Amino acid sequence: MYDVIIIGGGPSGASAGRRAGKLGLKTLLLEKTKFPRYKPCGGGLSEHALSYLDFELPQDIVEWEITGANVVFRDQSIEVHRDHCLSILVSRDKFDNFLLEKAKETGIEVHTGEKALCCREMPDCVEVDTKEGTYRAKFAIIAEGAHGVVKTCVRPTDNREEYGICVVTEVPAEEREIEERLGKTVELHFGVAGGGYGWIFPHRTYYSVGIGGVIKDFPHPKESMLEFLKKNGFSGEYKFHGHKIPWGGIKRKVVGSRVLLSGDAAGYVDSFLGEGLAYAICSGQFAADVIAGFCLQGKSLKDLSRYEALCQAEFGTHLKYSLIFSRIMHRFPDRAFKIFTSGDKMINKYLEVVDFTIDYKDYLHWVLLNFKLK
Repeated sequence: MYDVIIIGGGPSGASAGRRAGKLGLKTLLLEKTKFPRYKPCGGGLSEHALSYLDFELPQDIVEWEITGANVVFRDQSIEVHRDHCLSILVSRDKFDNFLLEKAKETGIEVHTGEKALCCREMPDCVEVDTKEGTYRAKFAIIAEGAHGVVKTCVRPTDNREEYGICVVTEVPAEEREIEERLGKTVELHFGVAGGGYGWIFPHRTYYSVGIGGVIKDFPHPKESMLEFLKKNGFSGEYKFHGHKIPWGGIKRKVVGSRVLLSGDAAGYVDSFLGEGLAYAICSGQFAADVIAGFCLQGKSLKDLSRYEALCQAEFGTHLKYSLIFSRIMHRFPDRAFKIFTSGDKMINKYLEVVDFTIDYKDYLHWVLLNFKLK
């Protein structure tokens, strides 16, 4: 009998595992793939996300530092910079593997290459089935990402109105070429996918290029991606990878009788940028904290609801208004994004959201006071 079983070894599961191990919980982490493994993602890691880690990242994992953004809408573009690092770029295979190794350091039991098939909440425990057998624990944290189905023991899978899709590829390039083209900026291209955007991010040996949007407004992802690549000067045969991104800010059930959902499995994602690493790391840590309260301090099962309250207080309002802001911007794209790229005022203020010095609610209030989006 374990104290907690964690399903998923990505950033949320690994962060939950490290926190659980440091708190002294008897922990089993189940991850379906062998690490390191490929993960389709632009790899942006904000300073806000880094602030949740209790260790430094080694320099070989940090591939690029970002101080600004070049925001493009049709024939308009504007580049803005801060005087400090906004985010770093990492390759998710190396980053995720490093987080999992940091979790292992705490002495937790980790099984990679063992997929959880289902999770059952029982009166006095949870049962998790894999092909190897059945494991039991007092609690479970499901951190399986957006594609997993084990979370259906707590809530139904998202419908087509509650998530978007992205197509990602890597374009090999020399570091000098990448430096000359992008410097310390990321490129964000709006107006290329309904409800989303396209991106070009610099990495040490490649560009991460992707495009994503709302399913109903993004009916031909592959064709849109090919057009986006061609328009931005990338010619060649590239392998495409697709994945789902849940829209944050939608009310979802994340707490069962003995199971907590974290990260993408809980829908904790910025709906405008699609960024989820900060909320994955933080929610995983909160889940372990709350379970430790029961296992080590004798709190009642009712205190599991504290998990949702912690997440709400930390980033719930922020994600709610990221969804509202995204819907406003994409409802009036011509007007909104023309304003967004007509000068540096709106984007400079938005970088305060990226810095997490203001939240989306503050930013939306400022936008509505200063601009008319109708």
